[in-house]
Amino acid sequence: MFSKELFGQRLLALRREKKEKQATLAELLGVSVGHISEIERGNRSTSAERIVLLCEHYKVSADYLLGLTDDPRPRRIKEG
Repeated sequence: MFSKELFGQRLLALRREKKEKQATLAELLGVSVGHISEIERGNRSTSAERIVLLCEHYKVSADYLLGLTDDPRPRRIKEG
């Protein structure tokens, strides 16, 4: 089940692990620093488009960010 709090905690941990400032992440997502702060505190969520950007930026799966799995590695889908 989705939890804004867990989403925020994981985003905060990923951002800190990469030693990024909230301003850097806000610029990437096209939002304010306050928006990032609200997400990290679990008071706000974000759009599907921004979740995709976060997954690509931090190289984690959406399932991980959304709290559906504890495995951060993105799954590879075989083509063909």
